[in-house]
Amino acid sequence: MTLRTIIGNAVFAALYIAVSALIQPFGFTNVQFRISEIFNHLVVFNKKYIFGIVLGVFLTNLFFSPLLPYDLIFGVGHSLITLLILIGAMKFIKGTWARLLFNTGLFTFTMFIIAYELNLAFGIPFFFGWLTTAAGEFVVMLIGAPIMYALNKRLRFGERV
Repeated sequence: MTLRTIIGNAVFAALYIAVSALIQPFGFTNVQFRISEIFNHLVVFNKKYIFGIVLGVFLTNLFFSPLLPYDLIFGVGHSLITLLILIGAMKFIKGTWARLLFNTGLFTFTMFIIAYELNLAFGIPFFFGWLTTAAGEFVVMLIGAPIMYALNKRLRFGERV
């Protein structure tokens, strides 16, 4: 891994943590509007961003989550598993918009992992938890897709790491 890749990932891990800290009360409930989840779209532009995103999720959950150790297992696991599926699927999905939309749907669907966590931790009914967390994730990821697309035109994420 190059120094450029390490620095790029560290920057986005720090941004993930900072944005999560700003909206902390809304990022850890059964309706999760964790705005920092839009950074999951970075992997669409370059798969090397997986390290920074997963590190950002880990540190955010470590410092801010009221659900330790659940969030360190399920939250980090959710991000890692979903991003790995995305990376594998990108071989078959052409076009940035198609990948952004697939990523949005994928993260929305895999919120069942977080629903299971909430069921274990708080006894929230699984399907209710899945519906509410998926709704929050869908809104954040859908709004984040055009934002990240526009930022990529200016910043060229694929060339940064």
